[in-house]
Amino acid sequence: MTPFPLPLAQHLGQWGAYGVYLLIGVFFGAVLEIAGFGNSRKLAAQFYFKDLTVLKVMFTAIVVAMVLIFGASAVGLLDYNLVWVNPTYLWPGIAGGLVMGVGFIVGGFCPGTSIVSAATGKLDGLFFVLGALTGILAFGETVGLYEDFWYSSYLGRFTLPDLFNAEAGVVVLGVVLMALFMFWGGEQLERIFGGSNPKAAPKWRYAAAAGTVVLAYGVLAVGQPTAADHWARIADEKEAELAERQVQVHPGEVLDLTYDSAIRVELLDVRSETDYNYFHIIDAQHVPLTEVPDVVPDLQAKPDNTVFVVMSNDEQAATEAWKTLISHSVPNTYILGGGVNTWIETFDDQSVRTAEAASVADDTLDHPFEFALGSRHPAAKPDPHAYELEYEPKVELQIQRGPIGSGCGS
Repeated sequence: MTPFPLPLAQHLGQWGAYGVYLLIGVFFGAVLEIAGFGNSRKLAAQFYFKDLTVLKVMFTAIVVAMVLIFGASAVGLLDYNLVWVNPTYLWPGIAGGLVMGVGFIVGGFCPGTSIVSAATGKLDGLFFVLGALTGILAFGETVGLYEDFWYSSYLGRFTLPDLFNAEAGVVVLGVVLMALFMFWGGEQLERIFGGSNPKAAPKWRYAAAAGTVVLAYGVLAVGQPTAADHWARIADEKEAELAERQVQVHPGEVLDLTYDSAIRVELLDVRSETDYNYFHIIDAQHVPLTEVPDVVPDLQAKPDNTVFVVMSNDEQAATEAWKTLISHSVPNTYILGGGVNTWIETFDDQSVRTAEAASVADDTLDHPFEFALGSRHPAAKPDPHAYELEYEPKVELQIQRGPIGSGCGS
């Protein structure tokens, strides 16, 4: 069974996916309105500790979603690697959070709740939306003035388990316990500053809290699947693809893809540094086989129209790198068919492999080079118009995930 998340556009088509997004947005807005989040007074009351409903609702949503996501991942229903996580730009994120926080306090809305308020005809919500649109326009026109800061302190797909170097289950349990403490503290603040009576709150919240803690303990006990676990689940399917040569891409197709403006091609050369220095395709990134797992987070953060092509001298090391990337759910990953040796044969008429070398698939560079030419060799950047190559296209771009906005501008 294919784990979630499912690529809706592939199953329902582009407009079908848009329809699902629209329904989710409508229901989300309706829930916010039912909770009273279309009222700026109710939202602003949290900053005076009189009504902490916003904190309770938002943290409840965060905690429940977190437990369900990592719980589903633990039992194999969800592939967490395919869940989009906004890349972290630390200092720009802090600055943006401060700007939004001040705007929230002054205006009484966050971006999401202002749209809900405007949709129900409230003038303050409408003016807030107009102000947000004005700010977006101003930002778009001026971002070039502080572009260096905007892209500074990049940390990629950086999460709490990365920050604390802890298992995901430990973080899940810790966040749940922290949220429950904040809920208790929020009730005390409401009692002191708002005059509310915590005893009047529904009693089922205790059962809900206990159930959430039990589920969090379950996530911790089961643990998150490793790359080896993921590969074990898909090994039969992927080994069949290898055997049928569905993922080994002809050099001609790789060359054509590099000139396709709709696709980004990332070439990953997993050979030794010596062979890489002797010859490599232009723009190919040198990633030794042992370091492939280390670059996975960066590859996962690439745009979803990126195609990854791994290569070695023949296919042995490239196949191992491909298995590593596939086990980490890096999408659109392929192998350079025949490796660098075949690439050179295809695009350099003067270079010929010896019969002895061609008969031994030991992943060595079979073309002799007197000097380390790197990408200065003519075959490193062949002219696509100079060759008429016949090949069976193998690459099928799969758009599996991408950035999605949510409430309060997050």
